[in-house]
Amino acid sequence: MNPLRQLAEFGQSLWVDNLQRSYITKGTLKKFIDEDGLKGLTSNPTIFQKAVSGSEDYQDLFDEAKGKGLSGNDLYEKLAVRDVQGAADILRPVYDSLKGQDGYASLEVSPRLALDTKGTLEEARRLWKTLARPNVMIKVPGTEPGVPAFEQLTSEGINVNVTLLFSQERYRTIAEAYVSGLEKLAASGGDVSKVASVASFFISRIDALVDKEIEKKVKAGVTAEQQKTLEALSGRVAIANAKLAYRTYKQVFSGARWQALAAKGARVQRVLWASTSTKSPKLKDVLYVEELIGKDTVNTMPPATIDAFRDHGKVRPSLEEDLPGAEATMRQLETSGISMKTVTDELATDGIRLFEESFDKLLSAVGEKLAKQ
Repeated sequence: MNPLRQLAEFGQSLWVDNLQRSYITKGTLKKFIDEDGLKGLTSNPTIFQKAVSGSEDYQDLFDEAKGKGLSGNDLYEKLAVRDVQGAADILRPVYDSLKGQDGYASLEVSPRLALDTKGTLEEARRLWKTLARPNVMIKVPGTEPGVPAFEQLTSEGINVNVTLLFSQERYRTIAEAYVSGLEKLAASGGDVSKVASVASFFISRIDALVDKEIEKKVKAGVTAEQQKTLEALSGRVAIANAKLAYRTYKQVFSGARWQALAAKGARVQRVLWASTSTKSPKLKDVLYVEELIGKDTVNTMPPATIDAFRDHGKVRPSLEEDLPGAEATMRQLETSGISMKTVTDELATDGIRLFEESFDKLLSAVGEKLAKQ
C-alpha cells in the first residue's frame, strides 16, 4: 500500500507545501488527491515567487493587466487569489466528504504585517471575503502581535493557519488563543462547528540552527566527552521539541473547558508539521515524516518529500514514542550550553525576514514582467 495513504490510518493528513498554476490546470493537485490521499495545501511568498519567476503560467493575467495601471502588489494578489480559489475548488470534494474536517488551501497575509496586529486583522478579513470559500485558511504569523489578531479572527469565524511557530511556549499561547476565540464566538451566538484552524510548527530549521551552534562549540574547543555529547544531539532536537509540543496540544484540547466547546461541535486546532524536508545530508530524507505521525496532525510536505515517502517511507504511530527521551534531549541541549529559547527566538525573527525577502522578490518579479507588457 502507498505509505502516504497509510498516514490517515494514524489520524494524520497529508498536505502539499506548494502551489503553482500548473497544479490546477494540468491535474497535478487532483492526481495527488486521487493517488496519494492528499487532503490540503499550503502556499507562501517563496512558493509564489518561484512559480511566477520560473514559468509562463501567469501570462494571461499579465496580458489582461496591460495598460490598466495595476501595481505589482495588485497583480500578485490577483494571481494568488485565483490559484488558491482554484486549489480550494479542487479540494472541495475532500472538504465535503469529510464534513469540513479537511480539504483546505491556505493564503498568507503580507509578511510585512507580521508585527502589526491591526494590519493583519484588516488584511486577513479582506482576503477571507475575497477568497469566498469555506475551505480556505488565512495564514497569520504566530508572532506576539499575531496572537491577538488570530484570537479575534477565530472569534469572527475565520479559518486561520497560524504559521512560523518554533517554541513550545508560543505554541501553547496559540492553542489557548484558539480556545478563547471559539469561546467568544460561541458567546456571540456563532457556530463554532464551522471553524477550522491549524498551528504550523516548524521542524527542520530547528535542527539546522542547532547543528550550527554545535559546530561553533566544537570549534571553540571542548573535551572529547563534551564533543561526543554535543554531536549526539545533532538531528534529534527538532523531533523532541515537536513531540513535547504535541503533549501540550493534548493538554489544551482536553478537560472541562475544551469539552464545553466540543459539545457545541468545535474542532480541535490540529498541529501542522511544516518545514519537513531534511536539510542535512546526514539525515534520512523522510525522517521528519516517519518520526512525527500521530492523531489530529497534518504534515505539509514539499513535492520531493512526498515522492521520497511514497517510495520508501515507513509508517508507525511514532509521535508519542519515548517522551522521556524527548525531555532528556531538551535538558541535554541546555546543559550543553545551547539555549532553546535563543534558538527559537532567532528562528522566528529569521522566518519573518526570509518571508519578507521572498515577498519583495516576488513583487519585484511581478513588477518587472508587468513593465514589459
